[in-house]
Amino acid sequence: MEKHISAPLKDETIRELKSGDYVYITGTIYTARDAAHKRMYESMLANEAIPMNLENNIIYYMGPSPAREGRPIGSAGPTTSSRMDKYAPKLMDCGLKGMIGKGKRSKEVVEAIVRNKAVYFAAVGGAGALLSKAIKKSTVIAYDDLGTEAIRKLEVENLPAIVVIDSNGNNLYETVVKEYRRI
Repeated sequence: MEKHISAPLKDETIRELKSGDYVYITGTIYTARDAAHKRMYESMLANEAIPMNLENNIIYYMGPSPAREGRPIGSAGPTTSSRMDKYAPKLMDCGLKGMIGKGKRSKEVVEAIVRNKAVYFAAVGGAGALLSKAIKKSTVIAYDDLGTEAIRKLEVENLPAIVVIDSNGNNLYETVVKEYRRI
């Protein structure tokens, strides 16, 4: 099913999303990759503030290429999500409701998605130039020294993604394999 949703996410929206749904996200989301996740995680463990409010927000696992003239951002394809699996459960426990990336997630992340009624979206790898067209504004808000891995606040309009793991733990990567497995 195709759905248009707004970010930050609302609990009702998350409940209605089902594994396999095609979504178009409009609103404010954030970017963070490995190094930024590590810094946020260490800050949280030290009871220090992190540079963004996680409550109901979405983090896109992405580090863009430099922007061409007249564009807010360069190529904006997803990175492999499993590299953030060590940090994701704690972030969800602190209010994060959505993640966008590519690839499978660990058992601990799936459990945290269900526990926190969150959602995991996949963006199409290799389509970074196309995905960047949905990004209308990009502002570095923290960790500028990390370059492309700095945390960015993005304003997006109809960013395409697929619900891979819904708030009930239904996992598209598992159901598709079962559905198309030869008997």
